[in-house]
Amino acid sequence: MTTARRFDLIVFDWDGTLYDSTALITRCLQAACADVGVAVPTDRDASYVIGMGLAEALQHAAPTLPRERYTELAARYRHHYTARQHEIAFFDGTLTMLNALKSRGHLLAVATGKSRRGLDDALGTSVLRGLFDASRTADETASKPDPRMLRELMDHLDTDPARTLMIGDTTHDLLLAANAGAASVGVSYGAHEPSEFHVYAPLHVAHSTAELSDWLQHHA
Repeated sequence: MTTARRFDLIVFDWDGTLYDSTALITRCLQAACADVGVAVPTDRDASYVIGMGLAEALQHAAPTLPRERYTELAARYRHHYTARQHEIAFFDGTLTMLNALKSRGHLLAVATGKSRRGLDDALGTSVLRGLFDASRTADETASKPDPRMLRELMDHLDTDPARTLMIGDTTHDLLLAANAGAASVGVSYGAHEPSEFHVYAPLHVAHSTAELSDWLQHHA
């Protein structure tokens, strides 16, 4: 039996939560570092930055690179990502889950480290058009885990923190929720190890989109 709605607003991270892009982002970041001649980060270090804004991510991934060369590193990352972005898609069951939440009357939003241009390219597809009520990207507000991104979404959609749920695959997402006074749910199939999640007290950690959808149906 489906319970009464607990959360009015459900906010999703994008990469690694809805979109199966973690491995590609990791590889593209590593390739970009190799292109500019800095130490290539490990898989763990490269995936750790997923969810951050691009500037913060590059600084973490290539801390020895002079600041004036970050534009070059960013350009190489975009080159590799653009060439291969056709390889990635939504996790199985994502669209079914989102449409079910929409039919229950939830407001849906995206809070992501992607650029506005990158997110709009995805949201403009026919299967997603009109599904999300609002979105925020790292290049138009503060990067995660600063609470500004989530607070702006709550203000825009006139929703209280107590009625807002943030869902993500990284500690950045869960800390974002905590900093904004909202609840969170983690997913274990993205960029960060779920063993790192407990300190942020998520309501649940889902191990598949199907499990996430079931939890949301009964608890959100």
